[in-house]
Amino acid sequence: MKKAELFFSAFQVPVDYFMLVLSGIIAFYLRRTQAIQDWRPILYDFSIREYLQILLVVAAFFVIVFALEGLYNIKSNRGKLAELYRVARAFTIGLMAIVLVLFLVPAWFSSRFIILMSAGIGVVLVSLARVGLRNFQMYLLVKKGIGVRRLFLLGKNNFADSLKKNIKEDPYLGYVLVDHREEIDFRRIELLKKKNKIDEIIESNPNVNKKDLFKLKEFCIRNRVAFKYVPTLIQTANFNVEIFLGEPLVEIKNTSLEGWGKILKRGFDVIGALVGITLFGPLMLIVAVITWIDSGFPAIYFNRRVNHKSGEFDLYKFRYMKREYSHGKQFSAKHNKKALRFLEELIDKQSIKKGPLYKIKNDPRKTKFGTFIEKYSIDELPQFFNVLRGNMSLVGPRPHQPMEVEKYKDYQRRVLTIKPGITGMAQISGRSDLSFNQEVKLDIYYIENWSLWKDVQIIYRTIPTLLSKRKN
Repeated sequence: MKKAELFFSAFQVPVDYFMLVLSGIIAFYLRRTQAIQDWRPILYDFSIREYLQILLVVAAFFVIVFALEGLYNIKSNRGKLAELYRVARAFTIGLMAIVLVLFLVPAWFSSRFIILMSAGIGVVLVSLARVGLRNFQMYLLVKKGIGVRRLFLLGKNNFADSLKKNIKEDPYLGYVLVDHREEIDFRRIELLKKKNKIDEIIESNPNVNKKDLFKLKEFCIRNRVAFKYVPTLIQTANFNVEIFLGEPLVEIKNTSLEGWGKILKRGFDVIGALVGITLFGPLMLIVAVITWIDSGFPAIYFNRRVNHKSGEFDLYKFRYMKREYSHGKQFSAKHNKKALRFLEELIDKQSIKKGPLYKIKNDPRKTKFGTFIEKYSIDELPQFFNVLRGNMSLVGPRPHQPMEVEKYKDYQRRVLTIKPGITGMAQISGRSDLSFNQEVKLDIYYIENWSLWKDVQIIYRTIPTLLSKRKN
């Protein structure tokens, strides 16, 4: 554990406490302003000294709530949005406890205004202080190298290449790569450790020799080096242990999207789709009109995709291709046959992707306006109606065509166990630049670790991703 991480985690406690006390004091004096007294006269009778005695205890109580909520976890990987959400949730829990105490002992404190105002101001001050402290920590990390973690990477695969690229391009991850070897090199690892140049080792090869893996684990434990490794797909599965007829059984779970999880996600999808249609309705109308003027009808075409039940459904998209190259049920069988034949020729000659998926470079089928709306994913806005119909979700694996799914390997079909989404882990992690295997790993991770909060985070992160444009 880096000293900088320990320091900032420990320093966060007195900062939070100070902000809590400060918010209580501000609320106390706000209550005594003439404007608020004219609106609601003061009925309580206690001095600032008596109030401070209560405030110092209540502030300590909230710090305990923060700790129970995990807000002082060392080396937390939460983003700023998740951090603010946890702060607001901790305040809500603490406030509910205070309200319960006042219900049982109403004489303990008589000003509801001060309580509510203190909580409101407290959320703002604590959040601002945490963001400021986090930004200062990132400044020291990036500009001064304080707290940076020196990484020794093992394995040669897509994950290792992606990790190297992200470390190089994003200094805010807090890593510097000191070495990268395909196989475990104990001599090299021991040499770097003696020079105090290793803080963390990541083994990215899931097929590594188990004896070497355990030996490396013991070395890391003995030398206080953080050790992580990438498990195989089956090892990442969720599971429950239950007793059946006196025997322990392990049940492998595909996803949390069962029971109430399924109900919650569907409710979230319907509300989100209605909001999306309301917000983007005018834009969709404009795009439809421009498409009609630019290249005729239909403005929206139906593209066949595979759903979560291994059946097929019509995915709605704004037509970004010239009419003669589009295919869907609006067109005749003869037209579709000709368009699909041309598509197959393009895939053979100009596809720059390997595996089941294709990506055509310099696609001659696109119109000028179609190139624009496809680059910014505006062509996908009609999929909000797919979500309302129930054959898509707001967040999920990318929906693929039947001709692509036919080429899937067995384990890759895991992505067909839940509804496809308008956005997802792949879209916010590289969009069309990821290989299919990388997409599958991200989608499987999402399936196994789904939560409603994760959906909110993915939707939030989708916005800047869309603004960055797709690469041709």
